[in-house]
Amino acid sequence: MPLSPEEREQAERFGETYLRYQTPVMRTLERSVCGCDYGGTSWTTREEADRIAGLLDLRPGRRLLDLGSGSGWPALYWAAEFGCDVVLTDLPLDGLKIAAARAVSDQVSGTCWLAVADGAALPFGEARFAAISHSDVLCCLQDKLGALQSCRRVLGPDGHMVFTVISIVPGLSDTDYQRALEAGPPYVEAEDDYGALLEQTGWDIAEQIDVTANFAETIRRLIHMERQQESALSTLYDEETLAERRTSRDIKLRALEDGLLRREIFKVTG
Repeated sequence: MPLSPEEREQAERFGETYLRYQTPVMRTLERSVCGCDYGGTSWTTREEADRIAGLLDLRPGRRLLDLGSGSGWPALYWAAEFGCDVVLTDLPLDGLKIAAARAVSDQVSGTCWLAVADGAALPFGEARFAAISHSDVLCCLQDKLGALQSCRRVLGPDGHMVFTVISIVPGLSDTDYQRALEAGPPYVEAEDDYGALLEQTGWDIAEQIDVTANFAETIRRLIHMERQQESALSTLYDEETLAERRTSRDIKLRALEDGLLRREIFKVTG
């Protein structure tokens, strides 16, 4: 399915972000906040990456498909730490180029492939992967059902998919719902809750883990560190953009603290 103009624009923005996040100040922030320095755009911390690796049972010879891989976090980390083979997919080519260079420099023990691909139209045959992951990707996609269906088609019969996702808490007032929309990722609004979306696309939930509190703490650390690095950040962003970033962080944190947004880890089987 062709991308909408909004999706194309978003892919271009992500591509620019991946390049900017390779600068020393952004990698310093990422190490301080998430415990990694790949220039990633998800909220996955190193602690969460290790937890997800266990849920996926990653090991040498196990082939993992990662959607929305960007510059390689956490899939390249898993290939290096656990020796699994990884296929990284995304639409912005700039991010995948960065990931390719990082795979070479890190000398990852697992085999790494890269593909420019839409998560809702994966260019792979059926049952090709033992494991699938994506980190805060569905909440940035318009076609959530399409992505879930596409993933189910390419996952092997004994495989697992584990992903993190940000969503709007159900049952909010109209005012609070609008606050959640403003605070969340670009396509945080979903047709239904993720339990129902997974059921509709033929997935069974093995585990559903609420990590909202950890998410809020990560944002608090980021706000604190960005204040400390404000002078260095001013070389990357103009004053207006920096102010918008600060406001966006504050809005997101308040929405989490007020129970309007949540972040979860799902482990599912097809």
